[in-house]
Amino acid sequence: MYRTLINDLMQWKEDKFHKPLILRGARQVGKTWLLQEFGRTAYSKLVYVNFEDTPALKTIFTADFNIERILSVLEIHSQTTITAEDTLIVFDEIQEAERGITSLKYFCEKAPQYHLIAAGSLLGMGLHKHISFPVGKVDFMDLRPLSFTEFLLSINETGLVRALEEKNQSVISIFSEKLKEYLRYYFYVGGMPEVVDAFSQTRDWQLVRRIQNRLLNAYEGDFSKHAPYEMVPRIRMIWQSIPAQLAKENKKFVYGLLKEGARAKEFELAIQWLTDCGLLLKCFRVTKPCLPLSAYQDTAAFKLFLHDVGLLGAMTGLNVKTIIDGDSIFTEFKGALAEQYVMQQLRLNSNRYISYWTNERSTSEVDFVVQEEGKIIPIEVKSGENLKAKSFKLFCEKYKPEQAIRASLADYHNETWMTNIPLYAL
Repeated sequence: MYRTLINDLMQWKEDKFHKPLILRGARQVGKTWLLQEFGRTAYSKLVYVNFEDTPALKTIFTADFNIERILSVLEIHSQTTITAEDTLIVFDEIQEAERGITSLKYFCEKAPQYHLIAAGSLLGMGLHKHISFPVGKVDFMDLRPLSFTEFLLSINETGLVRALEEKNQSVISIFSEKLKEYLRYYFYVGGMPEVVDAFSQTRDWQLVRRIQNRLLNAYEGDFSKHAPYEMVPRIRMIWQSIPAQLAKENKKFVYGLLKEGARAKEFELAIQWLTDCGLLLKCFRVTKPCLPLSAYQDTAAFKLFLHDVGLLGAMTGLNVKTIIDGDSIFTEFKGALAEQYVMQQLRLNSNRYISYWTNERSTSEVDFVVQEEGKIIPIEVKSGENLKAKSFKLFCEKYKPEQAIRASLADYHNETWMTNIPLYAL
């Protein structure tokens, strides 16, 4: 399985001024596999420690942060001589080691020549009390479920991926029906590595759904294991409400769908917990599409998306027949799956600010407004055959953005005021 993040890891390795790296991501998105694959292919030696599975090493940092002593313990444990220039050290589930996150500061300051990556599912990572976080002493990367491009690579469609990456519109248009078919598959399968691997080997839709349901059950089990006890019921309520929230015409998160009389103050910590864990993606409303977008953020209004479109379909009980029933899968739940997919594709760039816009009365809405390299780009998502977008056109006429995008099933084409990009090419 190929993950495009391995290219970023290679750049980190070659950077003379690299710091210890924290690889973030939800459980089961493939962090352990990726780091072991990176260590195997890019280094002569790999020293891998999973602190969840190695209780004896959980206290390795409690005595002091003497790097020589720590390295000596790691060498004895791994039976490997650690050399700075060709050894990758991986601390997996680092939040399970007492003072483990704090130790990264000392590796940065006292032993910057070593190549060290720490990983954690964010279920508990950085949420512990009394932890000294190494601000400014670490680099970050985010691993997410497989993108549509990575999904195509997993089913050996390298030619289509090349055409998409080169933006070769003449080739893409020839294979548009095939790409739409694969996009239907992706909406159902999603990008969780275990699910994609099973699908690529068997094309068994029932097996896909069984694995997805198992992952969803494991996540709910994690809530009880990792979250503060008093917060667990509220986390479950938020998690289970996401399909209903996204099925609304206006997908703004509504506390009243959780329970009658629910208030933000009751649930804001639980929402933060789920977003910190990488299980939910948050998208704020902006009042005005101006730079920087964050300055116009309305913190009281936001949308919540799941981290994987396939798991969203599993939560809603999406019927496998929708895959072969024309393009109905794209319009299921008022286009919720299409918006979920677009959010995931946009989020592949971790530094991109993603928001949405409505006017004060919420009578007009633009699905996404992103800040990209000093530009404000509105994005309208059209999942059905009706491509008319009155609000979108009015927005563009009023604010005159340099670039405007409509993501739909139609082929690529340029108009004077916007560009239509096929969903599969976004």
